[in-house]
Amino acid sequence: MKGNLLKIKKYVKEILKLIGEDPEREGLVPTPERFAKMLIELTEGYRKNPDDIVKNAIFESKFDEMVIVKDIEFSSLCEHHLLPFFGKVHIGFIPDKKLIGLSKIPRIVEVFSKRLQVQERLTQEIADFIINKIKPKGFGIIIEAIHLCTVIRGVKNSTAKLVTTKMEGIFKEQRIKDEFFNLIKK
Repeated sequence: MKGNLLKIKKYVKEILKLIGEDPEREGLVPTPERFAKMLIELTEGYRKNPDDIVKNAIFESKFDEMVIVKDIEFSSLCEHHLLPFFGKVHIGFIPDKKLIGLSKIPRIVEVFSKRLQVQERLTQEIADFIINKIKPKGFGIIIEAIHLCTVIRGVKNSTAKLVTTKMEGIFKEQRIKDEFFNLIKK
């Protein structure tokens, strides 16, 4: 990682020059290193395997009612502009003999969000991973986020949120979907 840090730092210095700045100016001297460390931190999901998170956290269970983990805060980098987007993830499922440890769900969100992303793919990756691990009767995920690419550039709208959903199994039934939506609103 140290080699990558040095390379990123070098390229950031060049970018500063290309936009007309002096990377040796007092306020900018530490910027390339700070940026490099930030970028490595914000993309740590590439260096983590979500299978390692859940390997000892899948449990047999007879529980067959809806399980919801809501208001999971996340941040990610948009792959189009390398600007942050952030918000909340709500996940619900109805088990079919298997549960996943509660603390693992936010960690799974973290792994997939700490990669260059589009929100639609982030929604799909989280859903696919959890569904594959616990094979629930039904699964639902809702992600709502503010994208800085729409706030500070382009349309410059600070109130627009993108909402993405993925429903599988019995979560496609309107009654179950309505129950999920109502419970995450509370």
